[in-house]
Amino acid sequence: MINDHISNYHKLAFPTNQTTGGKISMTTTSFSCKPTMAKQNNINKSPHVLLFPFPSQGHINPLIQFGKRLLSKGVKTTLITTTYLLNSTLSHNTNTTSIEIKPISDGFDEGGYASADSAESYLKTFNEVGSKCLVDLIKKLQSEGHTIDAIVYDSMITWALGVATEVGISGGAFFTQSCVVNSIYYHVHKGLISLPVGAANVSVPGFPKLELWETPSFVQNYDPHNVWSEIVFGQFGNIDEARWVFTNSFYQLEEEGEEAQNLASVHQATAFQGERAVDQTYQVIEWMRKIWNLKVISPTLPSMYLDKRIKDDKDYGFNLFKAKHKECMNWLNDKPKESVVYISFGSMLNFGTEQIEEIAWALSDSNVNFLWVLRAKEEGKLPNNLLDVIKTGKGLVVEWCRQLDVLAHFSLGCFVTHCGFSSTLEAISLGVPIVGMAQVSDQTTNAKCLDEVWGVGVRVKADEDGIMRRGSLASCIKTIMEDESGVVARKNSLKWRDLAKLAVDDGGISDKNIDEFVYELRPKC
Repeated sequence: MINDHISNYHKLAFPTNQTTGGKISMTTTSFSCKPTMAKQNNINKSPHVLLFPFPSQGHINPLIQFGKRLLSKGVKTTLITTTYLLNSTLSHNTNTTSIEIKPISDGFDEGGYASADSAESYLKTFNEVGSKCLVDLIKKLQSEGHTIDAIVYDSMITWALGVATEVGISGGAFFTQSCVVNSIYYHVHKGLISLPVGAANVSVPGFPKLELWETPSFVQNYDPHNVWSEIVFGQFGNIDEARWVFTNSFYQLEEEGEEAQNLASVHQATAFQGERAVDQTYQVIEWMRKIWNLKVISPTLPSMYLDKRIKDDKDYGFNLFKAKHKECMNWLNDKPKESVVYISFGSMLNFGTEQIEEIAWALSDSNVNFLWVLRAKEEGKLPNNLLDVIKTGKGLVVEWCRQLDVLAHFSLGCFVTHCGFSSTLEAISLGVPIVGMAQVSDQTTNAKCLDEVWGVGVRVKADEDGIMRRGSLASCIKTIMEDESGVVARKNSLKWRDLAKLAVDDGGISDKNIDEFVYELRPKC
């Protein structure tokens, strides 16, 4: 039986909101003092929070879902995004979020990030233009009578905290990656992990040792001239000035507990009757809480896939690409239960011809049904043998799909993923076993967790040329789809799914963390 870790948390005595039938009804509690009329009006007024994600799909979605949770608790939320992203998504979005959206310029209104000469150019201009536009937007909202109580900004946009301070608003940093990855970056920033790493292993408090190849790519392949290295390590430059720190994870996922102890390692399932993959203590979140006012608020999926307390919340509501939804669903509906291998590598990753050919041959050799999300410009790299398989109806290649609907479908057998943390959370929250093909950034560390810590999948290892070969991928697919280890991975996935639902349900740890934030927003008498 899955135990709930939240029993030690006390109930908060503050105004709460209950969502019933899609409508929000307010219940209030009295205060012991007698405020003035003006102060009473401020106390009764709903708090207003600005949400400011980095302009990419994997960063936007978590903050949108956090915003929906806040809305359900009576907090007005406004999402800030770039002019280009807002304009480019309006033409194909059929679902709209109930969150108000306000655009600011990043200096590239016509083409966004892709139109910049380089990453350095984009980030420099985004800082210079975006910070001025953000100040102007906040002042405009205030002049229109809108009270703004806080801005929750993506941790990669550190300059947003400076803007918040300038206009007298509290700021909170929102980390979209896992706590263990954030901890690694923090230790690099503080000089506690020296780069380049000279040792074979890397250690951070509350987590087992990582082999060097299991650390984020910015650590294992350190390049002092890489602007993204500066960004990920620099997230902590002014974090101590933030009033809150939010993390896109949930407590049970990265903290020692009875549930985690009961989860079996895929590789050790047969030999060790389901003992933990690594005999270590996991206390990453509690370590972070000693430093910051940490709020653990995930999983940040639409409510209808989790606790179902926010009516009709079935989609993120802000999609950068148009999905071939009906085509995908019709194809999946014709496939047997747990028979389909779903392959997707997110919205940003592009593979070379050799790697795409290796994946194609692995799918062909595995003789499985497959749904592969592949950019249109990459379809020309597919070998003829796979095109022949697709013609038989055994495979489907699309440019984009609604990933949540695919992961939740009865026909899905496993998810071949790059192990970006958003995709990782989605798979865990929906109980889907994983074949990890980690490439860059935090993905290698996420893949280790999926394999050896959470016990929900296996990893494909690259060869000396950095290519993940067909034989290795086909073997991993077979492990999940056919072997006993795959059965164990699926059972573990379902246990994590249940824990994910508990975290955001009424009284769950993530739910209580959000309640605490709402309470801290309210004026005190």
